[in-house]
Amino acid sequence: MSSNLHDLPDSPCIGVCSTLFDEVCKGCGRTAAEVSNWVFLTGEEKRAVWERIEREGTAMRFKYDKL
Repeated sequence: MSSNLHDLPDSPCIGVCSTLFDEVCKGCGRTAAEVSNWVFLTGEEKRAVWERIEREGTAMRFKYDKL
């Protein structure tokens, strides 16, 4: 991921949450812990999460971008 953290939305959330039922949210690709602690993560930690979920590309956030 070449963009810097300031070029990204505040969070990967797209409002399609499944963390009550799944360990990894189907909407954004973050783990339940990442979702609940997002506001407490450092910029470096957030960037690492963004890089991982973009690399995995399995969340709905990325499937709709490719249509």
